[in-house]
Amino acid sequence: MRIAVAGLGYVGLSVAALLAKEHEVVGVDVVASKAEQVNRGISPIKDAELEDHLASGRLQLRATTDANDAYATADWVVVATPTNYDDATNSFDTSAVEAAIDAVRGVNESAFIVIKSTIPVGYTERLSSERKDNRILFSPEFLREGKALYDNLHPSRVVVGCDQDDAVQVAKAEEFASLLASAAEEPEVPVIVMAATEAEAVKLFANTYLALRVSFFNELDTYAEAKGLNTSRIIRGVCLEPRIGDFYNNPSFGYGGYCLPKDTKQLLANYADVPQNLMGAVVEANRTRKDYVADEVCERIMHLIYEGIEERPLVGVYRLTMKSGSDNYRASSIQGIMRRIKNRGIPVLVYEPTLDARKFFDSEVTHDLAEFKRRCAVILANRWNDELEDVSRKVYTRDLFRRD
Repeated sequence: MRIAVAGLGYVGLSVAALLAKEHEVVGVDVVASKAEQVNRGISPIKDAELEDHLASGRLQLRATTDANDAYATADWVVVATPTNYDDATNSFDTSAVEAAIDAVRGVNESAFIVIKSTIPVGYTERLSSERKDNRILFSPEFLREGKALYDNLHPSRVVVGCDQDDAVQVAKAEEFASLLASAAEEPEVPVIVMAATEAEAVKLFANTYLALRVSFFNELDTYAEAKGLNTSRIIRGVCLEPRIGDFYNNPSFGYGGYCLPKDTKQLLANYADVPQNLMGAVVEANRTRKDYVADEVCERIMHLIYEGIEERPLVGVYRLTMKSGSDNYRASSIQGIMRRIKNRGIPVLVYEPTLDARKFFDSEVTHDLAEFKRRCAVILANRWNDELEDVSRKVYTRDLFRRD
């Protein structure tokens, strides 16, 4: 089977590596350095299992910037290009998805295309109708940053969406689901073939529920901190209820990263003509949490000034990344806190060793941890790291359980 994958980010590269265990796969990316790294067996993204698999040399995988070369003879094309949320239009920007599909159809009319990018509910059906193209399917991904290949190898489920009234599409959806399931390391993988619009909804509702859970435990933490209660004991008492479960409950500065911020906004936009209260509350709760954290940090700064301890205290931002072991800065919650603090005229110093820039949001960036610790009066850390132990009195974090 000849498979092409458009986009070599977390989703595309992990899917390419998964399928390249058993099939000939060509990855396509507009960034030449990414393609070059993949061809040298080096992962351009931080993911330990992915790095090991690429370095092993056992995959039937190559990468290119030449889309025609990759698409012309492909039986399947997986589209995993970015779909950032556009606040002006209240929708995902799907232009990169459409450009990839145009490139495929320019050289190959027969290949089945599977969209893996996150898209608005109803997008696949509308696109297929507008283009009169009945060879487009949708399959949502359920991956964690830093564990993308692991989650493909050990999937909770495989979902593929198609036109349920088209027997050929249903058969091809089942075939693609089988490609993913057979490459997994789990003996039995739940497979669901459903309408494309339903599959799109599965993705957005799943991520919005996760965002809801993050927001719930963050608001529990806000209440406990405001009332002088022990958050960790309350969470333990709540989560020993088996219907709730002791997982995904560690307080943070808010949800962020590649998926949750944009997916919650997109689902809320899809509710435009449908009554709701909860979906809007999830999005608003994340803003409220960031406001609360920023207020707490600013209160500490004001105390230092009023007590004459520091004349112009500097707030340190320890890492811009969303979670431990990640190299992703996109929509990380700590950036929202940083903006709020800076808007109050409080200077900020950023420690981010993976950022090759002298400034970030017009604030100084340093790679010198010792200097960072010395200069900062308060250090903001969304996730704790033991290298902060010697300045723990300066650190403001809500990472109670020392895990993501």
